[in-house]
Amino acid sequence: MAPIDLRPEVIAELRKLIETSCKERQSDLPCAEVVIVGDGSRHALNLFEFSVSPTTENEPRDLEEIEEKTIQDSDDYVYWLASCTKLVTAIACMQLVERGQLDLDDADQLASLCPELSKIKVIGKNGDFESQMRPITLRMLLTHRAYNEFSGNAEDFHQSLVNQPGEQFEYGIGLDWVGMAIEGVTRQRLNEYIQKSIFEPLGVKDVSMLPSKALRERLVGIWQRSSEGHLTPRDYPLNKPLDGDTTPEDIFNSGGAGLFGNVKEFSKILTVLLNDGKSPVTDRRILKPETVRKMFTNQIPEQPDFARRELPAVKPDLVYPVSELYPLCGSQPQGWGLSFMISPSITGRCDTTAQWSGLSNVFWWCDREKGIAGIVGSQILPFVDQKTAELWMNVEQGVYRGLS
Repeated sequence: MAPIDLRPEVIAELRKLIETSCKERQSDLPCAEVVIVGDGSRHALNLFEFSVSPTTENEPRDLEEIEEKTIQDSDDYVYWLASCTKLVTAIACMQLVERGQLDLDDADQLASLCPELSKIKVIGKNGDFESQMRPITLRMLLTHRAYNEFSGNAEDFHQSLVNQPGEQFEYGIGLDWVGMAIEGVTRQRLNEYIQKSIFEPLGVKDVSMLPSKALRERLVGIWQRSSEGHLTPRDYPLNKPLDGDTTPEDIFNSGGAGLFGNVKEFSKILTVLLNDGKSPVTDRRILKPETVRKMFTNQIPEQPDFARRELPAVKPDLVYPVSELYPLCGSQPQGWGLSFMISPSITGRCDTTAQWSGLSNVFWWCDREKGIAGIVGSQILPFVDQKTAELWMNVEQGVYRGLS
């Protein structure tokens, strides 16, 4: 039986959603890209791809003009993937766990690889600094139960912990420390390791922590939304890797937010997770099936409501305050796998679906039960931009409706 594909009328609806989200140049999205992939067996491998490229003109966009500027015109653009990087760093970590080079629960090993980590103090309830009551492990870092991050300098990650290790979920810089542990055990820079051990086997191109001149020239750009809702171009918060005068040796390879890349190329990683760690295109395996299942297993079942709390905006130019991390799952339990959130949704996904996002308003989800995944994004700050989030929700709903 041939894999199920999206119906033509659903594809037309999805294109219309993306086009409309970018219609008003000064108040909608400056650019948008959506890629939907299947596992190649139940659902077609490449289900949908469409993008709207940016423009600097001030008049409203003509939808016929957008119709002409489809994926053929803008699929070469490079996005800052921000915290989507965490998924790749976690895959790299789990490869080394498979090989016996890293242990998720060996605190002594982590302390030997990252000696600075064991010296970091914890901020107590009264504001005093306390010693760590238990040592930090890789599992804690992957599940955010251990803690200017865009400077491009490793020293800026030596921050105090806000909770005792293993005590509570607190989203932070844990994956950057995981990246440092990977560098310590492999004796390679993180970007070098992921290029050789993940991207090359999967045929992933044009994704890097150290963008070449050719990639930098293809950057789509990034915009700031004002309190009135208007857009203006701005610099990337993580800009040291984009400085052509900076040597690669001086750039911190951020395992939490360092990747710049092509959205369609990044989607190949999601396809591999749908296929138990093996690429259906290159036939190369990067993870064992049992490792993928472990990554998609809830690591904090004792905290089913970990994301249902108010998150203030410490840096309002970068992040909006939100009432909870993901409100679309209602009252059902939430989970956290090895580097990403596991949650149901009103969109039609399965309850075991993984998801995460990047500060630059790039969102991905991966539904292994139904064999479908996608990435929806723009390049805009602050996070979460309401218009990008609405596009993500509407696209996800449309996709599941189109497969039913």
